[in-house]
Amino acid sequence: MKIVIGTRKSQIPLIQSRSVAQLLSQAGADVEIRPIETVGDTLDVALEDRGGSSVFVREIDESLIKGEIDVAIHDMKDVAVTLPEGVAIAAVPERVDPREAFVSTQSRKLSSLAKGSRIGVSGPCRAVQLARLRPDAEIVFLSGDVEARLRALSAGEIDAIVMSAAGPLRIGVPKVIAEYLPVEKIVPRAGQGALAVEVRSEARELVAFVKKACHHRASGVTVLAERAFVRALSAMHGAIIAANADIKPSGLLLTGLIASEDWTMFAVERESGPLEAASSAGTKLAEKMVSHLQKKAQ
Repeated sequence: MKIVIGTRKSQIPLIQSRSVAQLLSQAGADVEIRPIETVGDTLDVALEDRGGSSVFVREIDESLIKGEIDVAIHDMKDVAVTLPEGVAIAAVPERVDPREAFVSTQSRKLSSLAKGSRIGVSGPCRAVQLARLRPDAEIVFLSGDVEARLRALSAGEIDAIVMSAAGPLRIGVPKVIAEYLPVEKIVPRAGQGALAVEVRSEARELVAFVKKACHHRASGVTVLAERAFVRALSAMHGAIIAANADIKPSGLLLTGLIASEDWTMFAVERESGPLEAASSAGTKLAEKMVSHLQKKAQ
């Protein structure tokens, strides 16, 4: 079976696609990776000024729908909870560490970083949480990929970075991470550290092949819960939303965050449940948090 994979041209997406290509090849497929330039790759501005994460997936999904490629691979956190018509997520490969990472040459811990330090981030989700953890710090929005942000740190433009741990891990530089920040401190964006392997939903034979070759059940369960939480809050336009699910001996533990665009409203709550009801846990937590916020506003 010949499979053409479409992905972004930059380093991390290509690394991610090679890992999926390896799984497909091991299952007997003849795989080709076809890099595609997206709008997001051409804009040298921070994520919140690019129009959101969708700018990284649009052109690739269009190529998938047109039949120019057979499989699209995205960073799961960039994939909208409502997929384009005709597109299905066939598999979620094994997830890398979804936590946030603190990177600095000046301190081994975020809590011990000097007052007034400049901390670089790439989006409002990290910024609003950092502002509560370190109100004494200056938050700087960064553009560019992981390596560009690390260069800014080396050049002294900033004193530290908070980024997805998945970035340094995927490019093979885990030693730059000074501290892995627990979910209790910073809730990651839904799907962080996971990949979405998309296929045209009508290609049922390919969907089944990709799922068998690539899908990691535990990773799929956690992503399902997180995306259900975000989907249930889709009416909250402009809100900052984050979610992380973890599998415990007792079942699933889901942490959700909702913050207002102006950072004046901030809430974090948790919900537990059986693995078989991951989607329900996400919806239930979202509804519970909205109810609590509405009562506070009265």
